[in-house]
Amino acid sequence: MKDDIFLMRPEDEYTHKPDAASNFNESVYMNGFDFQQRVGGWMRLGNRVNERRAELSVCLYLPDGRIACQFQRPGISHNDSFDAGGLSYEVIEPFKSMRMHYEGEVIIVDNPDDLREPQQLFARGPRLPAEVTFTHKASSPIHGGEPKDDVTPTMYGRDFSRGHFNQHGTVDGVIRVGDESWEIGGRGWRDHSWGPRYWQAIHYYRLFIGNFENGDGFMLLRITDDSGETRRLGVMLVDGDYEEISDLNINTEWTDQQDPKRVQLGVATAKRRAIINVEVLSLAPLRNRRPVEDEVLISRIAEGYSKFTWEDRKGFGMTEYIERMIDGQPVGYPL
Repeated sequence: MKDDIFLMRPEDEYTHKPDAASNFNESVYMNGFDFQQRVGGWMRLGNRVNERRAELSVCLYLPDGRIACQFQRPGISHNDSFDAGGLSYEVIEPFKSMRMHYEGEVIIVDNPDDLREPQQLFARGPRLPAEVTFTHKASSPIHGGEPKDDVTPTMYGRDFSRGHFNQHGTVDGVIRVGDESWEIGGRGWRDHSWGPRYWQAIHYYRLFIGNFENGDGFMLLRITDDSGETRRLGVMLVDGDYEEISDLNINTEWTDQQDPKRVQLGVATAKRRAIINVEVLSLAPLRNRRPVEDEVLISRIAEGYSKFTWEDRKGFGMTEYIERMIDGQPVGYPL
């Protein structure tokens, strides 16, 4: 995603006028992790105004291994703001500072495997009141934007989002779950996208988002379409500047349930070569279903809170494996 072929304006930090596509989606995402307390998580709100609903996701990884989460589809009537179901997003200063806030119930997940049967968990799982505030302050340039032509793909492809940008930063705030609370001071990542989106448009991809204690970081993606064509893209953040990657190799160690457990990444930019080791500390095995005529299309969305090691750098962030499920099998496994 070279910046000279993308347009990025301050007004793109805000919502866009929806087009006529029934699956028009505009979404914001933010994650943040406190390295010392080993607590953090991510929040996402996607406006599907032409479907009159939003997609709300809150997923918190607590220090004792529990996951506190909420997934809802609250009704919306406009795309003028990000504010639904208790989750809101505020632009404090374009390109510099944003805030995301959630107040509402979360489901407490003692065993992440319970997320494989979400209907039972959501019906019977214990719930606690929660409040989460993340304030993101930029520590990198903006990466991406809206293509200047009609053919350039965005990060995930034009059939998943027409415009997309992302950014690393520091994250301060608070996480409260029931009687427990953590004031966090750490690092994180955010993105913002708009355009048509169905999760099932992704055949499969592997995404890694990390921050190190010294301020370096990365966003690395390998994405493959249903014809087998693969793109490798992303950036290494070093000394406050982004370096576009020129190559990416991924070697995944899997669990018996076909989830990523450990990964070794080989990354190249014009300036450096890097080996990054990944340990998935806690994985939320999520999924998305979409009815199409007489069938239901299913995608798995594996969200792993992860530890990253690059030489003497230690850091945390997210490992995300998304792919279609065909006959009960993930289409990208074991790649």
